[in-house]
Amino acid sequence: MRIKLKKFGTLLTSRQDGREALAAINSQLQNSAPGEKIEIDFTGVITFAPSWADEFITNIIAQFGKRVILEHTDNPSVRTTLELLEKVGSGKFIGT
Repeated sequence: MRIKLKKFGTLLTSRQDGREALAAINSQLQNSAPGEKIEIDFTGVITFAPSWADEFITNIIAQFGKRVILEHTDNPSVRTTLELLEKVGSGKFIGT
Protein backbone atom coordinates (compact mmCIF):
# COMPACT_ATOMS: atom_id res chain seq x y z
CA MET A 1 0.00 0.00 0.00
CA ARG A 2 1.38 3.41 -0.96
CA ILE A 3 0.28 6.61 0.78
CA LYS A 4 1.21 9.76 -1.12
CA LEU A 5 1.16 12.50 1.50
CA LYS A 6 0.86 15.18 -1.18
CA LYS A 7 -2.80 14.23 -1.57
CA PHE A 8 -3.30 15.78 1.89
CA GLY A 9 -1.53 18.97 0.79
CA THR A 10 1.99 20.30 0.50
CA LEU A 11 1.91 22.14 3.83
CA LEU A 12 1.23 19.53 6.51
CA THR A 13 1.20 21.51 9.72
CA SER A 14 -1.72 21.21 12.12
CA ARG A 15 -2.43 18.44 14.58
CA GLN A 16 -6.13 18.45 13.61
CA ASP A 17 -5.30 18.04 9.92
CA GLY A 18 -3.00 15.12 10.75
CA ARG A 19 -5.79 13.47 12.72
CA GLU A 20 -8.23 13.97 9.84
CA ALA A 21 -5.75 12.59 7.30
CA LEU A 22 -5.29 9.46 9.41
CA ALA A 23 -9.05 9.05 9.76
CA ALA A 24 -9.41 9.38 5.98
CA ILE A 25 -7.14 6.41 5.28
CA ASN A 26 -7.79 4.34 8.38
CA SER A 27 -10.14 1.88 6.66
CA GLN A 28 -7.55 1.25 3.93
CA LEU A 29 -4.89 0.65 6.58
CA GLN A 30 -7.12 -1.76 8.49
CA ASN A 31 -7.89 -3.67 5.30
CA SER A 32 -4.25 -4.05 4.28
CA ALA A 33 -3.05 -7.61 3.95
CA PRO A 34 -1.04 -9.02 6.86
CA GLY A 35 2.62 -8.32 6.19
CA GLU A 36 1.88 -5.86 3.36
CA LYS A 37 4.33 -2.96 3.32
CA ILE A 38 2.91 0.49 3.98
CA GLU A 39 4.94 2.95 1.93
CA ILE A 40 4.58 6.58 2.95
CA ASP A 41 5.79 8.84 0.13
CA PHE A 42 6.83 12.41 0.98
CA THR A 43 7.27 13.51 -2.66
CA GLY A 44 5.92 17.05 -3.09
CA VAL A 45 5.62 17.84 0.63
CA ILE A 46 7.07 21.28 1.29
CA THR A 47 6.41 21.77 5.01
CA PHE A 48 6.04 18.89 7.46
CA ALA A 49 5.38 19.94 11.05
CA PRO A 50 5.89 17.76 14.13
CA SER A 51 2.26 18.12 15.24
CA TRP A 52 0.88 16.78 11.92
CA ALA A 53 3.51 14.05 11.87
CA ASP A 54 2.79 13.01 15.42
CA GLU A 55 -0.89 12.49 14.68
CA PHE A 56 -0.31 10.68 11.40
CA ILE A 57 3.11 9.01 11.15
CA THR A 58 3.56 8.19 14.83
CA ASN A 59 0.21 6.42 14.99
CA ILE A 60 0.79 4.44 11.80
CA ILE A 61 4.23 3.31 12.96
CA ALA A 62 2.85 2.44 16.39
CA GLN A 63 0.25 0.22 14.77
CA PHE A 64 2.21 -1.31 11.88
CA GLY A 65 5.83 -1.06 13.00
CA LYS A 66 8.40 -2.48 10.61
CA ARG A 67 5.83 -2.75 7.84
CA VAL A 68 6.08 1.05 7.40
CA ILE A 69 8.59 2.39 4.87
CA LEU A 70 9.21 6.14 4.60
CA GLU A 71 10.18 7.25 1.11
CA HIS A 72 11.59 10.48 -0.33
CA THR A 73 12.44 11.98 3.05
CA ASP A 74 15.21 14.20 1.69
CA ASN A 75 13.31 17.48 2.18
CA PRO A 76 14.90 19.36 5.13
CA SER A 77 11.51 19.99 6.76
CA VAL A 78 10.64 16.30 6.57
CA ARG A 79 14.04 15.13 7.86
CA THR A 80 14.07 17.60 10.75
CA THR A 81 10.57 16.61 11.86
CA LEU A 82 11.32 12.88 11.64
CA GLU A 83 14.56 13.34 13.59
CA LEU A 84 12.69 15.29 16.28
CA LEU A 85 10.02 12.60 16.59
CA GLU A 86 12.73 9.95 16.89
CA LYS A 87 14.30 11.87 19.77
CA VAL A 88 11.09 12.40 21.73
CA GLY A 89 9.53 9.05 20.89
CA SER A 90 10.60 5.52 21.30
CA GLY A 91 10.92 4.47 17.68
CA LYS A 92 13.12 4.94 14.69
CA PHE A 93 11.47 6.78 11.81
CA ILE A 94 14.16 7.47 9.22
CA GLY A 95 15.26 4.36 7.42
CA THR A 96 12.37 2.36 8.80
